[in-house]
Amino acid sequence: MGSMKKFLLLGLTVSVLISPLSAKKVKWRLAATWPSTLTPLITPPMKVAEMVKEMSKGKFIIKVQGKEKHKAPLGILDMVKGGQYQMGHSSSYYWKGKDINTVWFTSVPFGMTPSEQYAWFYYGNGMKYMKEVYDKFKVLSFPGGNTGNQMGGWFRKEIKSVADLKGLKMRIPGLAGEVMAKLGVNVVNIPAGELYTSLDRGAIDALEWVGPGMDIKMGFHKVAPYYYTGWHEPGSEMQFLINKRAWKKLPDNFKAMLVTAMKAATFDMYIQNFAMSVDAWEKMKKEYPKIKVETFPKPVIEALKKASDEVYAAYAKKNPKFKEIHDDYFSYMKKARAWSQMMQGSYLNLLKK
Repeated sequence: MGSMKKFLLLGLTVSVLISPLSAKKVKWRLAATWPSTLTPLITPPMKVAEMVKEMSKGKFIIKVQGKEKHKAPLGILDMVKGGQYQMGHSSSYYWKGKDINTVWFTSVPFGMTPSEQYAWFYYGNGMKYMKEVYDKFKVLSFPGGNTGNQMGGWFRKEIKSVADLKGLKMRIPGLAGEVMAKLGVNVVNIPAGELYTSLDRGAIDALEWVGPGMDIKMGFHKVAPYYYTGWHEPGSEMQFLINKRAWKKLPDNFKAMLVTAMKAATFDMYIQNFAMSVDAWEKMKKEYPKIKVETFPKPVIEALKKASDEVYAAYAKKNPKFKEIHDDYFSYMKKARAWSQMMQGSYLNLLKK
């Protein structure tokens, strides 16, 4: 195909997306797990709403509502499934109590980095499994933004051994919570808006949230000085949910706009969060020198890895779909990790002293 023909076809495709539309105006509502001011987590749905409005010339409107409006931060899946909202934005592993296989689409202990995971989603079997898992809920699920490798959490006291974990009350969701529980941690799940107060008042002894870009704004360093590096969420992906009935009623050109906008907003959040953490990390070292950045001792990491493997094995034994996804996920990770280490590890180590 000649270059001019390619250009004309591209122009035709773009014109279909952005030309004035004769279709009736579509108004959707999107419920987010996050407060409407909590960047960058709230950024993807806000960006999607902005982009589809612009591409549709104001005929496709999505109204985003944060958790302060709908009051159900951990009820997004149910609200989208039931049709109260046409869309939602949350994290897939919040629904592990409904189906343990949802954890694979956020992040898992000792799992993939963001680039590895996106490759699995879009060029491996990730999206296929996502569709299979969410079909029973009558919703569609799409990647919704990544926080990158999360920090291991804020602790009131130093963790020198596995024994120091026993009896701790900690907010840590997903499979990582089950792993911590095997080592004696009392695990709780608390919405974002209640985290600081819970830590400050001693309702919990530790928590993991995201990374410097978000954590410093939350003020955790004021009440828990030990900040540990991560192991549990190496590539935490947010999630867009769409009610299937609403999706089927959507004109094809609006569907194309929505998918395009979601993918663009997903990547944008990853970059935004990275930039926020770059600035926060520099600020943290200068303005909060009393924060003690630590890595869990090797025996603790080994115990966490062993407990993770035991959790995976237990679910795989009783859940064939979990085993299928587990095997595919870690098989892809092994293949991808070889290139990650060559591409990034070798470069980052060039001038390492």
